[in-house]
Amino acid sequence: MVDFLYPVFYSALDIHGHIQEFAPQNRYKSGFEHTTREERFRLFGAVVDAIQADGEGLQELTYHAPDGRPVDRLFRAPELGHLQDVAHLVKRIAPLGWLAVAWVGLHLALIRRRRWRVPPLRRMLGASLLATAAATLAVLLAGPRALFQWFHEVAFPPDHPWFFYYQDSLMSTFMKAPDLFGAIAVALVVLGLAFYAALLWVASRIALQPG
Repeated sequence: MVDFLYPVFYSALDIHGHIQEFAPQNRYKSGFEHTTREERFRLFGAVVDAIQADGEGLQELTYHAPDGRPVDRLFRAPELGHLQDVAHLVKRIAPLGWLAVAWVGLHLALIRRRRWRVPPLRRMLGASLLATAAATLAVLLAGPRALFQWFHEVAFPPDHPWFFYYQDSLMSTFMKAPDLFGAIAVALVVLGLAFYAALLWVASRIALQPG
């Protein structure tokens, strides 16, 4: 997804109003409330690109006034440290995606070569939706914010700060954490289900092809 649909969620979550409320209260940075919507989109995209590049470029990110004048660096040292931790985590888990692609390719080849029988597409999709619904219910029962906190405590070094008040962090403010991350998680689940459904359809078509 392009920048994790930030421009879409910017409106849906009223991130503009959130910035207008909390950016003026920031104890370390000033003037961010005067930035344009396009500038905020640019900054979010730059953060995504930097994290995918193992954090390269995060320190240089600067926000600009509507007239193009640079105002200040976007992040303070504690925020940079957390984003660098996120970048390192993404780099470590990225190979799992390629392994998953190889795993899928292998199974599709085996379905074709060994003529494995594939369950009806409707049954597989139903089971997938049921599993997703059960997982969603488990998340709601445990509490999304509690799981968000647990994940950060497990995934990142204990002595590295990851929680930032809106008044102390433009990162938390213009990302409206954790609301934005919850919306992104939902979007990723929906996208994952769509890809999975397409994969099941391909597997069913391969299984029906004559040897």
